[in-house]
Amino acid sequence: MFSEKEASWSRYSKQVKVGDIFEAKVSCIEDYGAFVDLRFPDGLYHLHGLIHISEMSWDLVDNVRDILTECDVVRAKVVRVDREKSRISLSIKRLEEDPLLQNLGTVVPQNGLACPNSPNFRGGGNRSRILPLPGLERILEELLQEDGIDDARIRRHGFEKRAVSKDLQIWLSDERPANRRINLLARAGKQMQEIQLITSLDQEGIQRALQRVFERIP
Repeated sequence: MFSEKEASWSRYSKQVKVGDIFEAKVSCIEDYGAFVDLRFPDGLYHLHGLIHISEMSWDLVDNVRDILTECDVVRAKVVRVDREKSRISLSIKRLEEDPLLQNLGTVVPQNGLACPNSPNFRGGGNRSRILPLPGLERILEELLQEDGIDDARIRRHGFEKRAVSKDLQIWLSDERPANRRINLLARAGKQMQEIQLITSLDQEGIQRALQRVFERIP
């Protein structure tokens, strides 16, 4: 015999697919996220879903209750439907574009220099340079110890609108390698830096090199 919950899932879950956007009412808040009721076209709330704390905002969220309270009504996007476990995972932040996907030219100044007011800018006479984000200098030093990497230097520095993570993050740029040049992007807080590598390695080779570097650095 089906319970009411199982009957609702059986009837309405077929109408839910990844990418759908629902109006949702917060029914319960936990440390790890918020449970919500999904409003269907008939105006009734037939199914439940979870918005994990990591899916609340592109900004760093330490406490779900800083973002939501019970009975709040929000818009949320379906990111996963687990039909075996009758679970729906939703996201608020994915209604907006990931800041990482912003055009780099709108984030980092095109002249290759940090803003003179930035703590990461150091000037003197006609010379200026960008100071590495905390922890990045050691990573660059270790990268230069890798076979196939001839040079690694910071080309540009800028600021994002949001602080997604306090920790230093590094990833490969989507730009295609050209003339032995591959770009990496580094971010900490709202600061972003572009690193240009001169290398004979391809993108997979750079990924393996980064992995080795991260294993060496405590």
